[in-house]
Amino acid sequence: MFKHLLVPLDGSHLAEAALPTAAYLAKALGAAVTLLHIVEHNAPQEVHHDRHLTDAASARAYLADVAAREFPPELTVESHVHEVEVTNVAQSLVEHCQELITPDLIVMCTHGPTGVREWIFGHLGDQVIALGQTPVLLVHPQSQASPVKIQRIFVPLDGSPAHEHALPVAEELARACSAGLHLGMVIQTLGTLSGEKAATGRLLPGAMTAVLELAEENAEAYLQPHLARLRSAGLSVTAEVARGDPADTIVRSARKRKMDLIVLGTHGKVGTEAFWAGSVAPRVADHTTLPLVLVPIPD
Repeated sequence: MFKHLLVPLDGSHLAEAALPTAAYLAKALGAAVTLLHIVEHNAPQEVHHDRHLTDAASARAYLADVAAREFPPELTVESHVHEVEVTNVAQSLVEHCQELITPDLIVMCTHGPTGVREWIFGHLGDQVIALGQTPVLLVHPQSQASPVKIQRIFVPLDGSPAHEHALPVAEELARACSAGLHLGMVIQTLGTLSGEKAATGRLLPGAMTAVLELAEENAEAYLQPHLARLRSAGLSVTAEVARGDPADTIVRSARKRKMDLIVLGTHGKVGTEAFWAGSVAPRVADHTTLPLVLVPIPD
């Protein structure tokens, strides 16, 4: 599945925070790597309080240095500079993914504590995930350890077939990294319901409590076939059903169980700010420093 990783870089040290994880996965997966820089029209001299690549020649020299510095010689690492200046870097990256580079995984840094939503969900990742094809691995600058090692992978599920698109991705990463899998489902409590369900819970708390308790039982039954299948395939896997707010509980469980990576299926539609605001994926990204693989769910 993962034979080609794409790493967009802008020349800043912050963007380079994704490189150790990219090198680790490329070696584990036996995957080739393409380092990409897209020359931006009227590019600023600095980005994230660091230098910014503003011309093709500087970008080629920079990417060559990164390839030699950050990746072992046995890996296949190529560089690509989109020399024609563009005003929409995000759209240009989307076009490269579709037409030229065809990566299996995009590995990039989340740009600071508020940049997750602004850079990933509000602009670039919004469009990439909307393609419904390419998983995106977001690496938080604070998550970097030396050396990088992935031993435990957390896969949140919600009981729907759509979110099971994350499972094949997690399985391949687990095999490549010799990592264990942990499947999790979150059933809300009366206090964490929203919208119509919250209103129903206030009017009929006993009935809604019974509904949530039944949902918890169904969640445990739902996980059992997945556990059996994964174990029969030779993978180490555990599972849990927790109660609470989905995003908060995912983050808390991942921290408590010392997970190294979260793999999460997610929908994405360009410009749907209301959808993203209520989605679990951006809320998880906002509140965890763990690397996060977002797997687009086809419509």
